Amino acid sequence: PRLRVVRCMAASEAAQLKSAREDIKEILKTTYCHPILVRLGWHDSGTYDKNIEEWPQRGGADGSLRFDPELSHGANAGLTSALKLIQPIKDKYPGITYADLFQLASATAIEEAGGPKLPMKYGRVDITAPEQCPPEGRLPDAGPRLPAEHLREVFYRMGLDDKEIVALSGAHTLGRSRPDRSGWGKPETKYTKDGPGEPGGQSWTAEWLKFDNSYFKDIKEQRDQELLVLPTDAALFDDPSFKVYAEKYAEDQEAFFKDYAEAHAKLSNLGAKFDPPEGFSLDDDKGAVATEEKVVADPAPASDTNSTGPQPEPFVSAKYSYKKRELSDTMKQKIRAEYEGLGGSPNKPMKSNYFLNIMIVIAGLAFLTSLTGN
Repeated sequence: PRLRVVRCMAASEAAQLKSAREDIKEILKTTYCHPILVRLGWHDSGTYDKNIEEWPQRGGADGSLRFDPELSHGANAGLTSALKLIQPIKDKYPGITYADLFQLASATAIEEAGGPKLPMKYGRVDITAPEQCPPEGRLPDAGPRLPAEHLREVFYRMGLDDKEIVALSGAHTLGRSRPDRSGWGKPETKYTKDGPGEPGGQSWTAEWLKFDNSYFKDIKEQRDQELLVLPTDAALFDDPSFKVYAEKYAEDQEAFFKDYAEAHAKLSNLGAKFDPPEGFSLDDDKGAVATEEKVVADPAPASDTNSTGPQPEPFVSAKYSYKKRELSDTMKQKIRAEYEGLGGSPNKPMKSNYFLNIMIVIAGLAFLTSLTGN
């Protein structure tokens, strides 16, 4: 059989993801949708259960949030707006998956709001049917009876620890809570009544489109009644283990950015199945390889009814190159002329008694090539 090279596409194409990232940046400039895009990525990956090995039953970043059964979960109220924003991008770039697009949008929103550069990777595979969506109840609740215990129950199930819980909570520096969606917050405050974007809701910070460590500072001081503090927010300073990190982040924004970047990237990978398995980066030329080459064997062509012998291998001059240097076109022609002069051809195997002679000729020509440097 003949060998041929087949190019196998990854789950997403790196070039299209890069272009989609630029389109997302443009949307952010005009719609100020940073918070809801962050939430979109988080809620798609946050259903992961580390105790379930099978994909996609384990949940996680698999694009399942685009289906109605999951989109209708109580914790996902309002995310229809996020899907409407990015669906035109998905339509424009069919060579990317929803799972990658959700995480790309989330990461881009963080970075464009002034947050840290996130060490993201891509290549996530999408689920294909609504029946594959995870059950409701895996996402955190804003007002549980025991906030610290609830946070640990939810995030430990994902495989995250106390430091990562606190760092990820810091993303509440962006956005507002709307009572018509989550049941929490005021209809509007002095910080939200005029927008930008759609007015209303209650924000955790005064500059709710700027990613910094204000969330931790404002919760610690609790001097502005216009700012929102949920039970799960207050728990970060009430719980002794959480408080160590919350205090640190309130004082040191650089430390917060470092820990947040690592935690966000980890969250975005939870439960995902990658193709290629190691994923790829958009910012590393070595990693952003969206295709791979495989050598496969073609079936042997149908033989003539009068021929039962093996089919000849096509003449490939590169096989007779000296070391790793390709022979010149002139030398290729000489070798082929010798080959055909002794009875061989691309379509007919050479007689076995000529084999030694042709190999001697090839070796001699290769030696002369090395001496002349041609």
